[in-house]
Amino acid sequence: MQLLTDGVGVLTHSLIHTGFFPKGSTSGSTTMVDTIITSEAPSNSSQLNPPSRIICRVCQKQFSQYTCPRCNTRYCSLPCYKSHSLRCTESFMRDNVMGEMQHLEPGDDTKQKMLDILKRFHSEEEAESMDDDGSADSALSEETIQKIMSGLEISFDDLSTEEKKHFQRAIASGELSKLIQPWEPWWLKPSAKTLSLSREGTQRVQPITNHEPDSSDHIHEFPPGPETALPPVNKLSSTEPSPLLAIHLVDILYSYCFTLRLFNGDWESDPVDSAMVVLSISLVLGQTGQPETVSEVVSYCLEQACSSAFRHLGGSQFGLGILDDVASLLSLGGDALICVLCDLHRMLKASLREVKKEKACDVKRREVQGKLKSGERKVYFLMCWVHEQPQEAWSSLAGLVLAEKKATMDYIGNTKGSWKDQKKEDKKGKVIIEEIL
Repeated sequence: MQLLTDGVGVLTHSLIHTGFFPKGSTSGSTTMVDTIITSEAPSNSSQLNPPSRIICRVCQKQFSQYTCPRCNTRYCSLPCYKSHSLRCTESFMRDNVMGEMQHLEPGDDTKQKMLDILKRFHSEEEAESMDDDGSADSALSEETIQKIMSGLEISFDDLSTEEKKHFQRAIASGELSKLIQPWEPWWLKPSAKTLSLSREGTQRVQPITNHEPDSSDHIHEFPPGPETALPPVNKLSSTEPSPLLAIHLVDILYSYCFTLRLFNGDWESDPVDSAMVVLSISLVLGQTGQPETVSEVVSYCLEQACSSAFRHLGGSQFGLGILDDVASLLSLGGDALICVLCDLHRMLKASLREVKKEKACDVKRREVQGKLKSGERKVYFLMCWVHEQPQEAWSSLAGLVLAEKKATMDYIGNTKGSWKDQKKEDKKGKVIIEEIL
């Protein structure tokens, strides 16, 4: 902390010398006798009324030459500035650090997010330690803080043993999660209703580039649609599409929304783990299942959401909330659904590339590769199928999802057992979907 304070003091002192901040009036060479005062009240100076000399409000020994830009306290030197108010120096440091972070090179989104989190965590911990014992015992060493301030990338291995302990305790206690800004799903924004693709199912504005788009480039408000025209379904398969594809779509949308909620909207930071969550939640992609009703989909997805692996997210309450996301996406229509499936297709492809890079070649790795390849093909086929469906089908399907959510909530509220057995009795969903499509 001393290192940061010294740096801030030098920076502020330099800015004052260059005229960036107002400098206290001095006598210079004058033939009139200057008045020496200790009050900080403003003085009126003119050719007939020479400027007053004000005593430093910190040491009370020297004439003040500078004014703090934060609190207007008059001081004489750098040591007095650093000791006059910890709040002023830290506030000045924070504003300058945040200003520098805003000028980081484009494409460093992930590094900037981590810098923000570490900086805020450091500041809050410092404030807590000041409240406890009046000292600023930082969890981060001066060397680590200097690297952060310089914009260097820091990994967990770069931390000292004590810093790693602090970091792990912060994760376990939930302190770091409080510092992460909650993600707002794009499908809940009013602008999502304006999403539109071309008649061929491609995005209307194509990026001018000769290389494969980088998934880390967050230049789109919504997930971009396909870059090439979607082929007809009959070109992909000689058999008629299954009448259960609408049911399978609900299953896949649920797994996608669940994963994005879990990863705070940023699956690009870890495509492999993101894809594994999709496979865990989706009956269609992860277990090659063939659910026949919306009720069966909801039952399976909720069971996964309440499993030991994801129970910490909120259990059935969180799982039921994902159904609102699915209904919102369906209400937006076919173009939004194509963008979702295209984004999921990119996730599975990126995950497959990462898995192939791994040197170890065992049965489990081959099994994962097989599921990713199969899921990639299924998602692409479903994307082409969605492109051919009438728009009015999606609002009806959204209504079925919300109705199933309400029925499940009523059942959970009226019984202490599992809802799975009751869901198996509902076989009407298939007929309803077939009539809609």
